[in-house]
Amino acid sequence: MHNNNEMKAATNDSSLKPAEPQFSTEASVGLASLAAIATTSCGGGGVSGGGGGNQTSSVASSVTPQPLYTKPEAARFLLQAQFTATDDEILSVRTLGYEAWLNAQFATPIDQTGAQWLTANGHATPTHDGNYFNPVYGDWMAWNQLLTGSGQVRKRLALALSEFFVVSLNPIDGFWPPMLIAGYWDLLNAKVFDNFRNLLEDISLNPAMGFYLNTKGNLKEDAAIGRQPDENYAREIMQLFSIGLYELNLDGTVKTNVQGSPIETYVQSDITNLARVFTGYDWDYSKVTWTNGFEKYPVPSTEFTSGRMAFDAQKHSTLAVSFLDTNIPANTSGQDALRAALDTLFNHANTGPFFCKQMIQRLVTSNPSPAYVQRVASVFNNNGSGVRGDLKSVWRAILTDSEARTLPTNKTAGKLREPIVRLTQIARTFNVSSSNGKWEIYDLSNADTALGQAPLRSPSVFNYFRPGYVPPNTAMATQGLLAPEFQLHNETSTAGYINLLTYFIKSGYADVKISLSAIESLATDAKALVEWLNLHLTANQLSAATLDLIQQALEATPVTAASSSDAKSDRLYAAILLVAACPEYLIQK
Repeated sequence: MHNNNEMKAATNDSSLKPAEPQFSTEASVGLASLAAIATTSCGGGGVSGGGGGNQTSSVASSVTPQPLYTKPEAARFLLQAQFTATDDEILSVRTLGYEAWLNAQFATPIDQTGAQWLTANGHATPTHDGNYFNPVYGDWMAWNQLLTGSGQVRKRLALALSEFFVVSLNPIDGFWPPMLIAGYWDLLNAKVFDNFRNLLEDISLNPAMGFYLNTKGNLKEDAAIGRQPDENYAREIMQLFSIGLYELNLDGTVKTNVQGSPIETYVQSDITNLARVFTGYDWDYSKVTWTNGFEKYPVPSTEFTSGRMAFDAQKHSTLAVSFLDTNIPANTSGQDALRAALDTLFNHANTGPFFCKQMIQRLVTSNPSPAYVQRVASVFNNNGSGVRGDLKSVWRAILTDSEARTLPTNKTAGKLREPIVRLTQIARTFNVSSSNGKWEIYDLSNADTALGQAPLRSPSVFNYFRPGYVPPNTAMATQGLLAPEFQLHNETSTAGYINLLTYFIKSGYADVKISLSAIESLATDAKALVEWLNLHLTANQLSAATLDLIQQALEATPVTAASSSDAKSDRLYAAILLVAACPEYLIQK
């Protein structure tokens, strides 16, 4: 589709917890006017260690453990690592410390996979309503996975991976598209705390990826008819999934030649040679349970949608492969050729900084400093125990780095929250549920009437937004700042987001609806209500002026203990909307 394309409680003696620095940056930053969002691109918004041990003493049991961080500090960390910052989650981070809390999340098992959910809900059984071909169950699955269950860190990071190793439900129009995209989502969830090398191999052999980037059915060359192997995946695994277009320094900056021009990482002959490695693969129909003989239309069961594609040596190129200074001899087995090719990409000097910078962009800031990128890329190269590509160590390095944990004061810091993350955060914060268990949220990609973004629905292999996107004719462009998520942001998407959110907060979406139980006791106290929302949705990043403006707007319609339940609910709905629509919420710092 190219061009179509991862403590102990300390006492109050600070000497007992030297391993984790204490941060106390609770400054609020941002814009003063809520109205600015309707006419500007979030104007004023920016782009851009684990707990120490304790000691045992005869008096230790009488000492009250002191929280390691303030509530806003813990909330801010949570909103980078996952979707929500509930009171229990804030307390857990403040008690355990960042690294110990992350380690606990890394150990959390997967509760229910996407494929299991589809199967449990009858979407993996042939029916008259088109389970064979209907992609919308894939949307229901994706939203169910994001909005429910435990393991938020796993899911948040899997979402980030899905925007790097892109497979989209959009063009999957063969058999069982929901199960194919569920299999891919489940793979990302299963491997998100594994090793980058293992992940790279698994995505290369995944059936959904095979369909999306043409390795499914990719045949060896045939001189008699002029056929050559399809080059799509060979190109994208280099350009997008591993090394990128240009040679990089460890800090993510681009290397240049003596003329000052970027140095390309690969050329066309590298693509042509590498393409030979990805031949001979197809969906593994041998797994399918055939009930009435060998009938490929329709496919009666979904086993082929999980695991790896099948390999047929007769359809695999046996020509020699020469790419990126790696030579794979002719007649090398398909397994050995694949191993050699993926090892080359995995061990390339670009892979660490190329991958790590984009993951920092997805979770923390659009414009990480070169030093931040270098620190994380160094961990990718060596986790401290000689292991390259350890994803747990990479996530830990990203989220606990000093640049991530220090609240910036400059207006150009941080990142725009992407629409999927906004809706997921709001839904989970307010205990979203489905009245019938179907989670009937459809494709929300339309910017006019919906979010302008939907999970696993990227419009191309280049994701919803490019990592190097700069909004044209803006102050950000003048300053040379990156703003990837702003590629989704314009006047139309602003209105679409606010309109969808207005409806979703109050009326839900089909069978999916939030609960106000977490804040219903605050309906008569506008100040306390806004403060609660400020902490839990923004980690106290709303300015005093914005807090005052929202409070005044709410108090313009008095609500007392004697007010009707509808009046109280309307105030709560309005408060959520006003916070979620203001630029200081939209820009996450």
